[in-house]
Amino acid sequence: MTSAPDPTPPFMAAFPSPTLDAWRAAVDKVLKGGDFEKRLVARTADGIRIEPLYAAASPANRPLRAEAGRWHVTARLDHPAPAEAQKLALADLEGGANALTIAFAGSRAARGYGLVAKDVAALDAALDGAMLDLIQLRLDPAPEGRVNALLLAALVERRGLSPEALSIDFGMDPIGVFAGTGGLAASWSEVGRRLAATIRALKARGFKGPFVTVDTRPWHEAGASEAQELGYGLASTIAYLRALEAAGFSLEEARDAISFTLVADTDEFLTIAKLRAARLLWTRIQGACGLTPAPMVLHAETAWRSLTRRDPWVNLLRGTVATFSAGIGGADGVTVQPFTAALGLADGFARRISRNTQLVLLEEANLWRVADPAAGSGSFETLTQALCEQGWAQMQAIERETTDGLPGIIAALTAGTVQTALGRQREARAKAIATRREPITGTSEFPNLTESAVAVLDVAPVTIAKSRGRPGAVPDPEALIARLAAGAERQEGLIAPQDGLRAKALPSLRLAEPFEALRDRADAAAVKPVVFLASLGPVADFTARAGFARNLFEAGGLAAPVGDGFAQGGGTDLAALTAAFTASGAHLACLCGSDAAYAAEGAAAAQALTAAGATVWLAGRPGDLEAALNNAGVRSFVYAGCDAVAVLTEALAISLPTLSD
Repeated sequence: MTSAPDPTPPFMAAFPSPTLDAWRAAVDKVLKGGDFEKRLVARTADGIRIEPLYAAASPANRPLRAEAGRWHVTARLDHPAPAEAQKLALADLEGGANALTIAFAGSRAARGYGLVAKDVAALDAALDGAMLDLIQLRLDPAPEGRVNALLLAALVERRGLSPEALSIDFGMDPIGVFAGTGGLAASWSEVGRRLAATIRALKARGFKGPFVTVDTRPWHEAGASEAQELGYGLASTIAYLRALEAAGFSLEEARDAISFTLVADTDEFLTIAKLRAARLLWTRIQGACGLTPAPMVLHAETAWRSLTRRDPWVNLLRGTVATFSAGIGGADGVTVQPFTAALGLADGFARRISRNTQLVLLEEANLWRVADPAAGSGSFETLTQALCEQGWAQMQAIERETTDGLPGIIAALTAGTVQTALGRQREARAKAIATRREPITGTSEFPNLTESAVAVLDVAPVTIAKSRGRPGAVPDPEALIARLAAGAERQEGLIAPQDGLRAKALPSLRLAEPFEALRDRADAAAVKPVVFLASLGPVADFTARAGFARNLFEAGGLAAPVGDGFAQGGGTDLAALTAAFTASGAHLACLCGSDAAYAAEGAAAAQALTAAGATVWLAGRPGDLEAALNNAGVRSFVYAGCDAVAVLTEALAISLPTLSD
């Protein structure tokens, strides 16, 4: 018997084995006394440390999918008109998608659009030509989710399909809908009873489910951190398990009725770790229930809050990073937000790009060929474990809110605990966005004032008349399926609200909105607002700060052209600079130059510009020159880390005095 050959090449013996101490010594040499923690250690929104270097790890548990392989490429069916929705959906299926998510009008994810289907005939028309036994179908959570589920079941009956052969996620999520709308149509016990009755009716007809979706998008869009998204999702899951168990389901049946929808954001490390943590936490909950754990049914959707209206082409990059992260993190299906989604209903081109983003990663990058590729990476394993711990702690905190028969998550929503916690998280992130510590490419950084318009469908948002429903008992779900299949309208399934709960609805926000509002204000002006960049000295001296100032002001829609300067004899021709300011028509001038130039002629330039009628700012931190520059007429200083939203708001007020009155 021979031993295996040593895989280490002989020449490697000539090199010393690297150690952490040696690496740290080399880093300290480069830092030259700089603070290691501040320079190289970052922290997530939950305070989790992100180290610059990790040792390899051996995971104790693997967050694996039920079946390794390709994830489902999911397209949205969300056009209000059934005929148009059908054309778009078939194009998606013919172009490589193998799953459809139906977003009915009223669904939060429909963004004001969504399929209008008053009866099964309209739904049938929207899905005409789609072979339901060959694709996966999902329903987006919506206020009338129970009726939507029964309507889809009626379509299956009408087409004579076998429910057992279909893959349908019915997407009922009353907790998520409650969080997003602020209203629950009945008491929680009654909602749980109706949910259980609907699931029983669907199971009796042979549908396998899942039937309930734990959708974390409402939390994410309201500003949730990764741990909050996990914790609130887990708390919702526990509420559903208890409600179904109270209605007579075994815990195993209740478990199998639940799927999950999580958000894939633009931070690939945190997204991958979050999805892996979600699977591990679900396993832990099942174990606590005495169940033999089964893999989570996990769908991922790229983040709504990361999308921008300005320079929307950058959304293609955001969607690609998020999709990559979802695939590596182990999603069973992925929906990619069209890059124009923040501007309106996506056309065929934007939808094609969305599905092709997935197809390229599947077919060309072959991401699906490795199960849990993050396993063993010290960074991913550490982040995953940290999110497991913090997500579990968030869930426990919500569970402690349980009171008066209400589960923790419902009690926390009605008491405002969740809203307060998310509000604090939003404020912290808003500050990071405003100061550009979290830059948004194309919006807060590197804006493009000459960007070309993109196309969206010319479709008006859907106006939904609120229906109070019929008073009285809840219709029997099985009988209602039969009536809907025979042509009854969905109105028959609606019940008048009774003893419902109320809470403050969670907002749905995008991170870029503060900067977009500034751009919109600038675009509304009759004359394009402009800032005069008063450059001091030769080009080499002012270029860096002039570039910074231009980038900053253009993020608010203010043009800030950078010229060749006004250099004269090693200094600045102040007469030429002042004349150029007067000719520019600007009200605001920003001095741009080196520290030496500010010391030598900053005060004189400020005085000259002030005399010419300018409000004078200066790019950079003034240091010891602040008092002298202020006395000379400099009113404000703009620098890296300043509150850009506040600065740009003031700049627009100066540049557009008629709009600020």
